[in-house]
Amino acid sequence: MNMGIKIGQLQLTSSPSLSRVAVSESHGEDSPYFAGWKAYNEDPYDEFTNPSGVIQMGLAENQVSFDILEQHLEKKSDATYNTRRTSAFRENALFQDYHGLLSFRKGMASFMEQIRGGRAKFDPERIVITAGATAANELLTFILADPGDALLIPTPYYPGSNNFEITPEALEAAYNEAESKKMRVRGILITNPSNPLGTTISRALLEELLDFATRKNIHLVSDEIYSGSAFSSEEFVSIGEILEARNYKDSERVHIVYSLSKDLGLPGFRVGTIYSYNDDVVTTARRMSSFTLISSQTQLLLASMLSEKDFAASYIETNRERLRTRYEMIVQGLGKAGIRCLKGNAGLFCWMDMSKLLDEPTREQELALWESIVYEVKLNISPGSSCHCSEPGWFRYI
Repeated sequence: MNMGIKIGQLQLTSSPSLSRVAVSESHGEDSPYFAGWKAYNEDPYDEFTNPSGVIQMGLAENQVSFDILEQHLEKKSDATYNTRRTSAFRENALFQDYHGLLSFRKGMASFMEQIRGGRAKFDPERIVITAGATAANELLTFILADPGDALLIPTPYYPGSNNFEITPEALEAAYNEAESKKMRVRGILITNPSNPLGTTISRALLEELLDFATRKNIHLVSDEIYSGSAFSSEEFVSIGEILEARNYKDSERVHIVYSLSKDLGLPGFRVGTIYSYNDDVVTTARRMSSFTLISSQTQLLLASMLSEKDFAASYIETNRERLRTRYEMIVQGLGKAGIRCLKGNAGLFCWMDMSKLLDEPTREQELALWESIVYEVKLNISPGSSCHCSEPGWFRYI
């Protein structure tokens, strides 16, 4: 008897419908950003086996200091053993509290403080662990807003211009536009340092953003996933520093998102966190975090490394210097080709201006140039329009 199930041979009735979310086109997978990924996956460059393949320069993956992590983590092969030197397999394999391992939360808090030069303090009891920063942002959105509400997100962003800086005028205009469309604005979402710009937000602008959020009585979410990738500690200011300087006034509206995917180059580990100054948000996020937990084995492996202050300090310094050197090399090379870049001081990106290569300053011309670069030059980069940049001709190079 053949019990195999064959799909699609005979359908006498129509298929049951799916949710509006499932059939929505807002997922963005048909954008050039993902099309470039597909081109690379189908024809990946290899120095020996496929030298004419597509080179991946569109994936925000930090590999410049991976050798340091690899060597250090190999020494941590005893992470499956507890302090009594007996196997901790049973302890780690069975149910863990949604709060996560305390040792991991302490390690994460310590690492986040070191990245900020000790200028902001983090309480392990306020850390909510998530499976990456994307999950953290999604979880916060569910907590802070209802369907139909709006968040103000400066553009360009990961899929009002004053050298691509946020201005008070642009914020006010965006807020008023949302209200005119009968949308309730629930908060501002910023990425600091910026993806795709590779720049940090100034202390003065962070002050203005917090003041704006306070006046409008809305939330401020600061995604600081690239905070340890600023080229120097002094060039990055966390919203946590602003709150500390204000003695935590208005802190209940502020939430920080962080992950180890960029600074440590560990996207496959899926390690993220929400750090909220709002007690109700922390409590609710922990209740909902069962959908997005991190394995206890991953927490155990990383806990001791994050808590090792000497190692963390050495890694952060070396990683920053390597990122700076790499950035300067790329900018210099592009400059020789006549391509200018926005001056950056953080992250993995070079935001380059190739508008002079467009026949006309339109999105269609930008995408035509992008197609030539991907399919003829065989280099995957991201067009500015995939990051909602309104000025044609800008591209993100990693």
